[in-house]
Amino acid sequence: MALWIQAQQLQGDALHQMQSLYGQHFPIEVRQYLAQWLEAQPWDAIDLENQQDEFKAKRLLDGLIQELQKKAEHQMGGDGFLLKIKLGHYATQLKNSYDACPLELVRCVKHILYTEQRLVQEASNTSSPGSGPVDGTPQRYQQINQTFEELRVMTQDTENDLRKLQHSQEYFIIQYQESLRIQAQIVSLASLPPTERAQREASLQSRKSTLETWLTREANTLQKYRQELAEKHQRTLALLRKQQTVIVDDELIQWKRRQQLAGNGGPSEGGLDILQAWCEKLADMIWQNRQQIRRVEHLTQQLPIPGPTEELLTELNAIVTDIISTLVTSTFIIEKQPPQVLKTQTKFSATVRLLVGGKLNVHMNPPQVKATIISEQQAKAILKNENTRKSESSGDILNNNCVMEYHQTTGNLSAHFRTMSLKRIKRSDRRGAESVTEEKFTILFESQFSVGVNELVFHVKTLSLPVVVIVHGSQDNNATATVLWDNAFSEPGRVPFVVPDKVVWPQLCEALNMKYKSEVQSDRGLSEDNLVFLAQKAFSSSSNNPEDYSSMTITWSQFNRESLPGRNFTFWQWFDGVIELMKKHLKSHWNDGAILGFLNKQQAQDMLMSKPNGTFLLRFSDSEIGGITIAWVAENPNKAGERMVWNLMPFTTKDFSIRSLADRISDLNHLLFLYPSQPKEEVFSRYCTPPNSKAVGDGYVKPEIKQVVKVEFSSPNPEPSPGNSFMDHAASPTVNQHHNFTIYPAMNDTMIDAEGEFDLDETMDMARQVEEFLRQPMETTWSGQQS
Repeated sequence: MALWIQAQQLQGDALHQMQSLYGQHFPIEVRQYLAQWLEAQPWDAIDLENQQDEFKAKRLLDGLIQELQKKAEHQMGGDGFLLKIKLGHYATQLKNSYDACPLELVRCVKHILYTEQRLVQEASNTSSPGSGPVDGTPQRYQQINQTFEELRVMTQDTENDLRKLQHSQEYFIIQYQESLRIQAQIVSLASLPPTERAQREASLQSRKSTLETWLTREANTLQKYRQELAEKHQRTLALLRKQQTVIVDDELIQWKRRQQLAGNGGPSEGGLDILQAWCEKLADMIWQNRQQIRRVEHLTQQLPIPGPTEELLTELNAIVTDIISTLVTSTFIIEKQPPQVLKTQTKFSATVRLLVGGKLNVHMNPPQVKATIISEQQAKAILKNENTRKSESSGDILNNNCVMEYHQTTGNLSAHFRTMSLKRIKRSDRRGAESVTEEKFTILFESQFSVGVNELVFHVKTLSLPVVVIVHGSQDNNATATVLWDNAFSEPGRVPFVVPDKVVWPQLCEALNMKYKSEVQSDRGLSEDNLVFLAQKAFSSSSNNPEDYSSMTITWSQFNRESLPGRNFTFWQWFDGVIELMKKHLKSHWNDGAILGFLNKQQAQDMLMSKPNGTFLLRFSDSEIGGITIAWVAENPNKAGERMVWNLMPFTTKDFSIRSLADRISDLNHLLFLYPSQPKEEVFSRYCTPPNSKAVGDGYVKPEIKQVVKVEFSSPNPEPSPGNSFMDHAASPTVNQHHNFTIYPAMNDTMIDAEGEFDLDETMDMARQVEEFLRQPMETTWSGQQS
């Protein structure tokens, strides 16, 4: 309940903002009496754009109502009776309001808790984790808020001056009318007798002269007032533009950068509530100053006084219109990006939001947003404000129109595209070695609306992060590489979608580590030794010194265009295979530290040879994408007293979908200690599948899969080299069979390459021969054999 206690201690404007969060949609009494319960619920775990999370939201709504009813039942006494009725009423009210749309309750409560947290943080000038989109630096919060206060004072000052000017001008006009009336009286004296006319004319002329002297002096004063007011507006607009630059060009750009890095697995970009609050304050003050300038223009037209003010007002009007146009067009943003690897004929979603929509009352006539997919060249043309024909879209998107919705509880104006689908894509001519998975597109979101009774009409547009379009799942790996490279190394304000062709190795290490931790959902990232191993693989180097790689550069071609030496896959394809294997089957073992993974054969041998027999470790296969092998030290059965390191043929995702790693290790009795010295039962037993009961109700015995290794020698006196021997196993054993596994000398088997790894291509050739043989008619096959 700490947040609610702190929120109640807010003062001044912050307290007023906190109180304004509550109303009929969510009574403040509910916040008071259920404070601890509300703050303990997993509101952030619910995706407001995912309709499948509606069930979770419904459970939270039901829980909220139950807690209210429970709280009401425990109220006793006179005051308790009234509170009991009130809480029961609130329970019914909330159920009626949100039962049909429980996600709206989640949206409301998230907004309340987030805003309270922001207000408390601003008041205490202390950073709190996950509190907002900026870096959590109190000084930046304080500086922005101080500038807003300064702008508020300046705007109020010009408003006061404008009222004085208006009052002075109104009095001037009254006196000017009086001078005209006197002049009319003087003219009318012509019909009077000369004596009477002279006497009255002298009095009128005296009054007229005095009044004209005052009018001349007052006209100069009015001109001075107008000039001073215009100069004050100049200073206010300069500070407004500076504040807008900080918020839009710094804070919002940083939020977009965090959003882009989140696509690589970086931390969440944070909410937009603080940025929206700032942008709305900007919009409010810009609009107030614009209206003030318009009123000064109106006063000038009412009473033209020669001077430089008219030109200055024209300039100010142009400046303030430019400022608000920049704000509106810059705050039309993509809150939830479309998937950056986009498969055709597959549904996808996105959300766009106008941060100043509520403040400018755009929702009074909700605008429609249209989504179009365009090429990199078309994106360049749009940013250069070059005309592009509407027919030049690069594909057809279904369900690509959406009306912006205004959410009363949060003040958000957004459009949620929930069921878009890319029907087809039109590709451009590619350059050189560029493949389809290197071609970048973007989703263009466009809308048009007016503000201020059609005073200003805005045509807004925004581009999504680069999108790579695929038509088959087999392209996903290479498309992900393009996206990762772009997200990691693009610079703000670039020409679409320029990225460097090469980067220094530590930069790529940071991106790989971010991606790995996110995909595997682990706090255990890539260690320095892991990164050295990856550098050795990427650069075909043997150096173990991290400093040797600190200044080396890696190119895009080295990353995912050129195959690794002696392999038919790239560096990224190998690394992505490791990620897929880990996140699908082995994340628990990685988090436990049971998998060393990033080791080569020689390193594994050197580590194991100093350990007792039966010690084993797990390392990723060098020769197979997404493979992991078990290496262990044991006696050489052909030479008494000699020990050697064996490597089991790699397991893949397909293998672990049949039997888990823990079960396989449990099956192999010759594996005793996980490197360096942990008994394997301590590490893996809790992940093993419980044994099946021997009998089931229908009288059948349920078969069980087991990992079995049967050692046989292919020659009387084999001479395997330590570390090069290979233990083979069947990748997919059937349910009711035990499989025998044979140890082969490394150089005598044509299916094993020079390094002792399994040759997949050779195996596939044999498989095709067997398949061809089985396709032949049985009679022909046997008759051929007999003949």
